[in-house]
Amino acid sequence: MELLALFISAILINNFVLYYFLGICPFLGVSKKLDSALSMGLAVTFVMTITAVMSWMINTWILIPYNIGYLQTVSFILVIASLVQLVEMFIRKMSPPLYQALGIYLPLITTNCAIMGLALLAARKDYGFFEAVVFGIGSGIGFTLAIVLMAGIREQLDLADVPEPLKGAGIALIVAGIMALAFTGFSGMIKL
Repeated sequence: MELLALFISAILINNFVLYYFLGICPFLGVSKKLDSALSMGLAVTFVMTITAVMSWMINTWILIPYNIGYLQTVSFILVIASLVQLVEMFIRKMSPPLYQALGIYLPLITTNCAIMGLALLAARKDYGFFEAVVFGIGSGIGFTLAIVLMAGIREQLDLADVPEPLKGAGIALIVAGIMALAFTGFSGMIKL
C-alpha cells in the first residue's frame, strides 16, 4: 500500500512540473503538439526510471559505503548524461521524424532539472530500491501527464480567440499556473 501511495503521489500530488516546478523548459517547449509531447513524456519517463535505479545503486553501493556522498551531484549528472545519449541515439535510429520533431529539447533532457531533482530527492528521502523505482516511474508518468494535458490545451488554444498580448508564452504560463492549482486538489487524497 505504501508503494501505491508513493506512486500516486509522484504522479498527481508531488508532480515535478506542477508542484516542484522542475522541467519547465521542455514542458513549455514541447507541449505545442500532442504527439511530440507524448513522445517527450515517454522519453523522460524512461530516463527518470533508469536514473532512479542507477542513482540508487551508485548512492547505496559506492557513495555511502566509501563516505563520498559529496560526489552525489557529479555522479548523478554523469548517469543522466549517459542515459540521455542512449535515448537520443535510439530515437535517431528508430524514428528520424520524431527525432526532428523533438529537436533541441531531446538533448536538453540532460539538463532537465526534473531528472536531477528525482535523483537528489530519492537520495535525500533515503528510498529503498523498490521505492526509488516506483518514485522514478511515477514521476515520469506525472511529467508525461502534465505535458500531454498541456499540449491538448495548447492545441485547443490555437483555435481560441486569445488576446494578442497573451498569445504564446503568456497564455501557456497562465494555463500552467491553473493546472498547478488544479493538481493541488489531489493533495488531500493521500497522506504520506
